[in-house]
Amino acid sequence: MRVIALLTISNVFMTIAWYGHLRFKHVGLWKVIVISWLIAFVEYCFQVPANRIGSYQFSTAQLKTIQEVITLTVFCVFSLVYLKEDLRWNYLVGFALMIAAVFFVFKEWA
Repeated sequence: MRVIALLTISNVFMTIAWYGHLRFKHVGLWKVIVISWLIAFVEYCFQVPANRIGSYQFSTAQLKTIQEVITLTVFCVFSLVYLKEDLRWNYLVGFALMIAAVFFVFKEWA
């Protein structure tokens, strides 16, 4: 559960760093780059421990898959709430297909 919590916190910061500036298009690009890097530093402070802790329990492919599912979830909430964008049916289908990949990554194949 610690890995999931750390990855979730990490992804909140990552999403803010990558997309939060889109509501401030009037601010100079160099300023949003610097601010985004500062936010990304905080993201790394959660991401690196999450991967270190998670590596004792999961393969790197499994860790990356977990992280991508969390990223999609955080991004959906962020785009709806903060960016005020619509969540279209085709986005949901695409996300569902990516989440279906979780089955193949975590399934024990003989």
